[in-house]
Amino acid sequence: MKYLNSHLRSAAARFVPGRALAIAMLLGPAVGAMVAFGTVAAEETKDANVVTIDNFSFGPGELNVAVGTTVKFINHDDIPHSVVENNKAFRSKALDTDDAYSYTFASAGTFSYFCGLHPKMVGKIIVK
Repeated sequence: MKYLNSHLRSAAARFVPGRALAIAMLLGPAVGAMVAFGTVAAEETKDANVVTIDNFSFGPGELNVAVGTTVKFINHDDIPHSVVENNKAFRSKALDTDDAYSYTFASAGTFSYFCGLHPKMVGKIIVK
């Protein structure tokens, strides 16, 4: 206990308020950026009705939603993609990087879709 008390007193004696302030000022923007990034990422992932297009795939590949739900497709790839439902219920224009397309599902059913520019890219929306 004697060692701990002397160690704590020694550490307290070395504490320099100006140094602590300088460290806080240097780390503040970095911590703020991390918090902001986490907030943006959390907002996008908490929106369960989003399908992202990235690395030549739709994610999630299968999505379950209720009738009346609007699903947003966002292209995060660096090349254009489109979203085309197999039975032509919906079709987007070519989506450039960070472009989005939304569709509201008014009836129940299974809606399979693909990329009109890269047909091997497929996905499915199940509406109940």
